[in-house]
Amino acid sequence: MEKELMTFVDELISRYPILEKSKADICMAYSVLEDCYSHGGKLLVCGNGGSAADSEHIVGELMKGFRLPRRIAPALAKALREANPTWGGELADKLQGALPAIALTGHSALSTAYLNDVDGLMCYAQQVVGYGNAGDVLLGISTSGDAKNVLYAVITARAKGLKVIGLTGRDGGCLGRMADACIRVCAVETYKAQELHLPVYHCLCLMLERHFFD
Repeated sequence: MEKELMTFVDELISRYPILEKSKADICMAYSVLEDCYSHGGKLLVCGNGGSAADSEHIVGELMKGFRLPRRIAPALAKALREANPTWGGELADKLQGALPAIALTGHSALSTAYLNDVDGLMCYAQQVVGYGNAGDVLLGISTSGDAKNVLYAVITARAKGLKVIGLTGRDGGCLGRMADACIRVCAVETYKAQELHLPVYHCLCLMLERHFFD
């Protein structure tokens, strides 16, 4: 990993010393994500409750500028101006580079239809069938590591050739054993694990942004 990127991890641990035990896992998860984006892949994210909110938060940091301005590629800017002389320039000036990511938590019509017609615990797995391709990554967030709907999504992701990252607490549960990389934060209670998840995924988003947009 680039030395400059490690400064983000070191700063994270200086602010949250309890995450020292998770350092290697954070670096491994970053490597999986960097490889995915380097080869044109995308990230799918899911979780429940506060972890569902975290899923949306992560996508928000990846799909637009976080700390850097992320100017779009000159070729796209040129194509926008040519596509519409009236508004193309405004789009070229204001649109930002994105790291493609989809939160599987926000599709209420699909999720409620699948819950009513088939099985609500498989809503995330169904979306992995539709969105996921080999080379993509699924990030499953579960403080226990045993959320069944997340695990169904993980199994489906592995079957389709996606890599899997877990973000958990406790001992990682089933998710920790099934993931290619799992960040286990040292917390047993749900809210304490969630309080540590946020700075961890902020760190990952900062590292990805620096690598791809600096």
